Amino acid sequence: MSAFMFATGIENSYPTIKLPDGTRQRVDELEKTGHYERWREDFALVKEMGIEFLRYGPPYYRVHTGPSQYDWAFTDETFGALRELGITPLVDLLHFGLPDWLGNFQNPAFPEHFAAYAGAFAARFPDLQFYTPINEIFVTTMFSAQYGWWNECLASDQAFVTALKHVCRANVLAMQAILAVQPGATFIQSESAEYFHPETPAARPLANFLNQKRFLSLDLTYGYPVSVAMYEFLLKNGMTDAEYHWFDDQNIKAKCIMGTDYYRTNERMVREDGSTYPAGDVFGYYVIAKQYYDRYRMPLMHTETNLWEPDAVNWLWRQWANAYRLKQDGIPLVGFTWYSLLDQVDWDTALRENNGRVNPLGLYDLDRKIRPVGRAYQRLIAQWKDVLRDESYGVHINY
Repeated sequence: MSAFMFATGIENSYPTIKLPDGTRQRVDELEKTGHYERWREDFALVKEMGIEFLRYGPPYYRVHTGPSQYDWAFTDETFGALRELGITPLVDLLHFGLPDWLGNFQNPAFPEHFAAYAGAFAARFPDLQFYTPINEIFVTTMFSAQYGWWNECLASDQAFVTALKHVCRANVLAMQAILAVQPGATFIQSESAEYFHPETPAARPLANFLNQKRFLSLDLTYGYPVSVAMYEFLLKNGMTDAEYHWFDDQNIKAKCIMGTDYYRTNERMVREDGSTYPAGDVFGYYVIAKQYYDRYRMPLMHTETNLWEPDAVNWLWRQWANAYRLKQDGIPLVGFTWYSLLDQVDWDTALRENNGRVNPLGLYDLDRKIRPVGRAYQRLIAQWKDVLRDESYGVHINY
């Protein structure tokens, strides 16, 4: 059958951060939101919402305990329950962090180990169709290796390119490993849809550079030819010609849906000194997502958005209006997501500080009480579900 995928997600970030005293700490959102203890209740909330598709993944750092070694206990329980409830998971295999034994994204051995994990997961759950092998590659590599915030906590172009080539290679190898087990698998690349506005004419060269750089993770994944400026940037900072052309030969694009994530911080102003700051939704989701669609010409899914109360309900309707306009204009949009099911913790500092501060971004609060945006999303799904079922561009669901 075909279906439009109204979705939510259970936020499962787990990067490591460096504390002020120099020690490192794992930030696990599943732990901070109480999901490990209340996962049955959380899945029941998904059903209560009338949502059939859930962005969800096991805590990778807890499951992949060593080379070809896995602890599936929690994963078996949770994915078994999702099957019983009739909730289709969009399987999120890596969300911003690695197991301690793999270190960080500078590790050249990481891609092959991750691919082995992806293949082992698919073999254990061969009926699953939808995967996001690695969430937001651009954000993962920028926050870890360009801004110095997470994991390796490095801040250089060379560290960024090293992380980028490793994470993109891991993403492609994982898709190939999953396809070897499940030839009908579909991959949804949840990626941050970005745009950079020059604050002044003097900032235009850097803004132009950043507006090319934002595409690099998808360019490599899909084998899209980069600009001369980006090719020179990659080679100058440690990617070899052979490494670049390896991506050209993988031909994975036909199995993919391009997931685009959009927040109020995705559009940024660029100052002359090179710094940036959030610009708000100047262009909005329609314009930014269409730029990505025009580049890659692939089925599109809105895979993440949210905003704090009291502005959440208005933001939901604005994002839905943008998404549906794309669909009306002939762009094959196959799904829409409010992310996440529950409030999040410490995302006001991009997880860089362990404050325990609750961010009211969820459809439900951490007491599992529905928020106004939860009721609004519930109504939106009920109102639009039958209409969208009769429209084109639905995703074929394997049963």
